[in-house]
Amino acid sequence: MLKSERLKTELITNVSHDIKTPLTSIINYVDLLKEEKIEDKKIKEYIKILDQKSQRLKKLTEDLIEASKVSSGNVELNIEDINLKELLNQITGEFEDKFKEKKLKVELDIPKTDIIIKADNRYMYRIMENLFSNVAKYSMKNTRVYINITNEESKIKLEIKNVSSEKLNITSDELTQRFVRGDRARFTEGSGLGLSIAKSLTELQGGKFEIHIDGDLFKVILIWNK
Repeated sequence: MLKSERLKTELITNVSHDIKTPLTSIINYVDLLKEEKIEDKKIKEYIKILDQKSQRLKKLTEDLIEASKVSSGNVELNIEDINLKELLNQITGEFEDKFKEKKLKVELDIPKTDIIIKADNRYMYRIMENLFSNVAKYSMKNTRVYINITNEESKIKLEIKNVSSEKLNITSDELTQRFVRGDRARFTEGSGLGLSIAKSLTELQGGKFEIHIDGDLFKVILIWNK
């Protein structure tokens, strides 16, 4: 079983690397076309679509490689003291424009004192980035996003809640499986890798990752023991 999983991981990684080479050429040629003074509106629209789809494919191949590494535990962790409150404020600021586009109001409930956890700063940022990206893409317009940190006696808990634009006719376990999408998933685009990577990275760093679904209410909970 372990050998089969390892071979599957190696195959995904190798194929993803093989895809990246011709894809880089496609992106470069699309960039050259964008610099040309093309007047035809239809051709300009075609170039725009090519640009969007090639960038989407680039992101997918990068996520595939990362997901394979993470799921196999093939990552090096640099565990240190991380100020969760500071990281959360930073990522909230970076997503401010995207949230404004969807008219999302962020309700922050964070302790006044610093919240320190033991984790890898780079991978903690990736976890937060994936979770906030998920909120920005799939939240219903003109709704609230609730983000709160609870500093309990034995653990630290981070909760992110949002209202989905679509009814979530899917289980929480299925949402963290790679490539879950379609009518039963919340992903109108995307591969479902974002939540899978966030869950794996959290667990690799000794944390706990939970998803709770109630109708169209979507909640992610991250827990770290003190």
